[in-house]
Amino acid sequence: MITIRQEEKKDHHQVFQLTEEAFREMEHSDHQEQFLVGKLRESKAFIPELSLVAEDENGTIAGHILFTKIKIVNDSESFDALALAPISVKPEFQNQGIGAKLILQGHHIAQELGYESVILIGHENYYPRFGYKKTSNFGISFPFDIPEENGMALELVKDGLKDKRGVVKYPPEFGID
Repeated sequence: MITIRQEEKKDHHQVFQLTEEAFREMEHSDHQEQFLVGKLRESKAFIPELSLVAEDENGTIAGHILFTKIKIVNDSESFDALALAPISVKPEFQNQGIGAKLILQGHHIAQELGYESVILIGHENYYPRFGYKKTSNFGISFPFDIPEENGMALELVKDGLKDKRGVVKYPPEFGID
């Protein structure tokens, strides 16, 4: 039995460890995700309600997801959005639907909080099942080169990205200029 709940301060150490474990063997990782979570918690982009953990019946934190504030900017406008990054599931809990539960609960809370869209960089075969489409479909790009199929966006509300073209602007904690 897995429960999804808001992360609490007492969870930080377990979340650090599980994030490190989850990304340890990942080929496309800088293996710094656990430090990124800590930096983002201290940032203006942090939304406590959107830092979620998946906990089993024994109190073990099996997964964590973080959505933070970002902007989509162009020459004349700036739009609010969310970044989904990172999502982590302990290796022994992977392939059990925990990531999906975290994503879906995060989307639900984000909608309740009034957010209209989510942007992510992720696996092109995983995220489309949640409704994510290539950011290029919306006229959104990244401030660095990635394969087109890995940059994805989700409209949390109808037309949440309509006419919101531009480049994703990450908070400084992401270390992207």
